[in-house]
Amino acid sequence: MFMKKLLSFLVLILIVCISAVHAQRYQDDINTIQKWDKMYAPPANPILFTGSSSIRKWDDLERTFSSYVVMNRGVGGAVTNDIIYYADQIIFPYHPRQIVLYVGENDLTEKGITADSIFNRFKNLYATIRSKLPNTPIVYISIKPSPSRVQFLPIAKQANSLIRSYIAKLSHITFVDVFQLMLDKNGQPRKELFVEDMLHMNAQGYAIWRKAVSPLLLHR
Repeated sequence: MFMKKLLSFLVLILIVCISAVHAQRYQDDINTIQKWDKMYAPPANPILFTGSSSIRKWDDLERTFSSYVVMNRGVGGAVTNDIIYYADQIIFPYHPRQIVLYVGENDLTEKGITADSIFNRFKNLYATIRSKLPNTPIVYISIKPSPSRVQFLPIAKQANSLIRSYIAKLSHITFVDVFQLMLDKNGQPRKELFVEDMLHMNAQGYAIWRKAVSPLLLHR
């Protein structure tokens, strides 16, 4: 009995420590977002794009989707658990009419990560969103094949497959497969779609995303 209580206590301490790390790692970014929102009132019920740096660096997002009311709340470097942790700051305050989500790629680089781990994190994020936005339409963009992370392609492909199968059983959420669209005829990432770091996309890469996502966006 004592050992069980001790184990539970240690697990609780670990969770608290992990939460503290998340809070510290991106708190400056979150503070900047909140200051911006105080200076410039966010639009009501926007289409909210959120996730990691592939969203954050979509610099011409508003111009690309100028016929929609869109908002960019990506956090550069974030893993899925970071978006869960900060959901109360970067998702729920905006009461989005639709969410476009890109998460999972940065998770690939964490030690010991598996496709199942990424899948379970996605399910946790989905449950978090649905706890307050049960019917809000979601567009999930698959993990993309970045040349700088080619060693993780098998895990990314498997994680995409697990998430796609899960989403197929749900309502009000759509899976968008950009993985295949960004491979060449030999099944390798198309380097011409990326900037010099071979991780973040250039205009050609974002053009593929725009074409894939646009038909799914909701007009008012």
